[in-house]
Amino acid sequence: MGVPRVCRKERLRYGAWMSETEIPAESVALIPGGSGGVGQAVARALQGVGLRPVLVGRSRERLEAAVEAVGGDVHFEVADVTNRDAMDRALAIVSDAVGPPLVLVNAAGIAESSPLLPPDDALWDKTMAINAKGAWIAATACLPAMRKAGRGFIAQIASTAALEGYRYTAAYVASKHAMLGLSRALATEVGEKGVRVVTVCPGFLDTPMTDRTVANMTAKTGMSEADARSALAAMNASGRLIRPDEVAAAIVELLKQPDSHGAELRLD
Repeated sequence: MGVPRVCRKERLRYGAWMSETEIPAESVALIPGGSGGVGQAVARALQGVGLRPVLVGRSRERLEAAVEAVGGDVHFEVADVTNRDAMDRALAIVSDAVGPPLVLVNAAGIAESSPLLPPDDALWDKTMAINAKGAWIAATACLPAMRKAGRGFIAQIASTAALEGYRYTAAYVASKHAMLGLSRALATEVGEKGVRVVTVCPGFLDTPMTDRTVANMTAKTGMSEADARSALAAMNASGRLIRPDEVAAAIVELLKQPDSHGAELRLD
């Protein structure tokens, strides 16, 4: 794995008064996008440090498969992260069944490519809804319980696309920039309440989402699957695709660090 780079971690900016509160064992960890490769890896990693993961997604079938794949004490709830009423209902059910989440890992996301012209407004709206609005809804839905408890941890899984631009992915790049901006805004408001906010910005990942990107590249360019994967891997500093468990490990490491509030970790 390439050496993780902390792009911005300014405790003074976010407040040296930040309460250094630990998350108790057995606390509930909500993972929107939990049925995906990264979401499942995060669930396993959080289980490993004594938390109780709850996976959230739109497909019951995929969630059931994910719960079986993760194993252990894992719950799930079907909800569309872009719909506030649906997320509020899901959160109420989770809070009654297993407890209010003190940890939130926003792992829901899509990445589809399209040239700037002709403009694909439908793709823009869909991408911004899932990647940016979804993170906004999940965070603001979970915050009241965290603030009441006087502790909490929000991890946003953004992308290196939150830090720079890439061709043919304007909607994705914009949505991840928005996600990072949301993290920075949250950090300025919730740190004094004992809630830590961190952002992990991985490069190209070795996940089913990347498999779909590769398939799209081969269909549009005629290059081989191996060449397409190599081209994506070459865009990472490490020269290879990042594994989901590496993202999960980075989140757990930030969770363990009481002074991680405001951290932005580039992982490529």
